[in-house]
Amino acid sequence: MKLRRWVTTATAVFAFLGLSLAGTASAQPEAAASGYVALGDSYSSGVGAGSYDSGSGDCKRSANAYPELWRAANSPSSFDFTACSGARTGDVLADQMGPLDASTGLVSISVGGNDAGFADTMTTCVLEGESACLTRVQQARDYIAGTLPGQLDKVYGAISDKAPNAEVAVLGYPRMYKLQGSCVLGISEKSRAAINAAADDLNDVTAKRAADHGFRFGDVRPAFTGHEICSGDAWLHSVTFPIDESYHPTAAGQSGGYLPTLNGIA
Repeated sequence: MKLRRWVTTATAVFAFLGLSLAGTASAQPEAAASGYVALGDSYSSGVGAGSYDSGSGDCKRSANAYPELWRAANSPSSFDFTACSGARTGDVLADQMGPLDASTGLVSISVGGNDAGFADTMTTCVLEGESACLTRVQQARDYIAGTLPGQLDKVYGAISDKAPNAEVAVLGYPRMYKLQGSCVLGISEKSRAAINAAADDLNDVTAKRAADHGFRFGDVRPAFTGHEICSGDAWLHSVTFPIDESYHPTAAGQSGGYLPTLNGIA
């Protein structure tokens, strides 16, 4: 009786262990998050770089934009390009975040320039003279210092919530002008310096908010140094037609400025 009870007990134990081991052997590790989602404004969609996807409409997503270049070089498991010309932080939240999920391994984004009134500031500076330009630039700088940090926090927090496994690369903005450069006509040197200072403010605030969310910040200013407007080898458009490409990176600015910066932090 004792031997029979031992055999019965041992058989049950071995059967249990066998099931457990079988279950362990059949369990598969979760696939690594490897999809890429490109969010942001016109500096990410590639306005100014040409070769626009006709299906992207007014968002003007370019085949020469840094997200497309990164995708071609790295072949992510999935790629969603939702960046759009004119996008502000609220637009990113409302319209661009649908593809983000646990499978997203990389998110890139540039945003904040439109919130600060970049387009209106440049229009004022070109059309209304130095005094109006300096006033409008100061308004932009006040917004960047006072209001933009909270707006960026909303976007960055939403990215973390929706794509918890993603590495997030936040890209900044170049300085627009080479001071004491080759430009003979155009806005005053004082206006150019003020615009550059606003770009520095925008980068500083963006970098701080990105760091506080555990994201990596890509500063494109070093890559664009020597390639600003008035440099003689500009990777940025001055006033162009169509007008919406004005003050945006060229295809060379995307491939030589933004892509290497993303590569350095992604």
